[in-house]
Amino acid sequence: MTTTTDLVSYEDALASYDPVMGLEVHVELGTKTKMFCGCSTELGAEPNSQTCPVCLGLPGSLPVMNKTGVESAIKIGLALNCEIAEWCRFARKNYFYPDMPKNFQTSQYDEPIAFNGYLDVQLEDGEVFRVEIERAHMEEDTGKSTHVGGATGRIHGASHSLLDYNRAGIPLIEIVTKPIEGAGERAPEVAKAYVAELRELIKALGVSEARMEMGQMRCDVNLSLRPNGTEKFGTRSETKNVNSLRSVERACRYEIQRHAAVLSSGGTIIQETRHFHEDTGSTTSGRVKEEAEDYRYFPEPDLVPVAPTREWVEELRAGLPELPRVRRNRLREEWGISEHDMQSILNAGAVDLIAATIEAGADSVSARKWWMGELARNANESGRPIDQLPITPEQVARVTSLVKEGSLNDKLARQVIEGVLAGEGTPDEVVEKRGLKVVSDEGALTAAVDEAIAGNAAIADKIRGGKVAAAGALVGAVMKATRGQADAARVKELILEKLGVEG
Repeated sequence: MTTTTDLVSYEDALASYDPVMGLEVHVELGTKTKMFCGCSTELGAEPNSQTCPVCLGLPGSLPVMNKTGVESAIKIGLALNCEIAEWCRFARKNYFYPDMPKNFQTSQYDEPIAFNGYLDVQLEDGEVFRVEIERAHMEEDTGKSTHVGGATGRIHGASHSLLDYNRAGIPLIEIVTKPIEGAGERAPEVAKAYVAELRELIKALGVSEARMEMGQMRCDVNLSLRPNGTEKFGTRSETKNVNSLRSVERACRYEIQRHAAVLSSGGTIIQETRHFHEDTGSTTSGRVKEEAEDYRYFPEPDLVPVAPTREWVEELRAGLPELPRVRRNRLREEWGISEHDMQSILNAGAVDLIAATIEAGADSVSARKWWMGELARNANESGRPIDQLPITPEQVARVTSLVKEGSLNDKLARQVIEGVLAGEGTPDEVVEKRGLKVVSDEGALTAAVDEAIAGNAAIADKIRGGKVAAAGALVGAVMKATRGQADAARVKELILEKLGVEG
């Protein structure tokens, strides 16, 4: 048995082995109260201030099911093309850990609310890959442990740990795929695309904000390798709580290379949980992985079974919103762009922003231009998700309107957006404060053009001689003199008129 952390190249790994994945995604539901009690789920409260006897597991306390949590689970199941159970129940998953005040987690075991579904995901080249869904089941979250005194923030090396039970009992939906086979070298890309599509679907349903950076959605990446041409699955590792799309892809790739190195050297893969490290893109060992029987599941005696009527299920099905992939295809056609362009917009997280900007009055070309250009650049430079920039689609639409009506040119519009992002106010307020309106006074423009011609006689002669392209230099001189606030197209017209040349 070996625990080598040596890696083989990705290409060599795939030359000998076939990856099989299983992805378990936990989604924190956006309910106002916890799954089995009335405690608030609001973020940012003082530690342990949102607790009660039920979520602390005190003797004699009894849970009561959150109807909205059940409804959200059914919506997710329907959107994932799952069958919805006519009758199911909760179970106790027994294990001891400090962040579990009851020493068991209320979950579902052999009777999930939703099962046997699928989600089609589109890869960057347009290929569609179907990921089969094993189940989506309801459970509750655990508390939060903060390990203090160590160098890594993990329990190893810490001097002490702090426990906050505010999160204990928040409703979760765990979505588990069937083994994902046949992805080959594209396995990491498929994993990333699946989690990305699932996140968009969850957000569209309105059951969670699915903010991975805030822990509202996290993925456990199960991976094993089998020799090419064989069918028996290899021993799997489970990389826990991966919290970004990029990290899902990196964790999958790293584990493929690590497994291949262990197997190629004659070693044995240990079935274990592993931690992913954002800084290095590597994983390290956590603990030997338990099997289901280790949790001693048994039916939860304090909760009645869940038996959603078919009428309720169909009512929820009828109320589902347009699902993300269908919506993207519709928008792509409306915007007149390629699948590659839409994929780029999706990767940037800008689909909803662009759509909202168009709804606020911008044309699709302008909306895409500003979100995928200036604003995407700012998001990258500031390290923020694009939807967390301090500018709204309505404000971007106002900037495009000012450009369209001739009050701003592109250079000035960039300065307006810069001002809005800096907190200087609305686009109109920034224009006013910075004095950024286009110079539209014909008298002022004519004076600036006359000055440019007089100061650049040689260039003016070239233009008179038929070299119209040389007018760019005079346009530049006028733009400089007006601090970029002239309408470049009108300036060029005036220059050619003054020099008696046809445009």
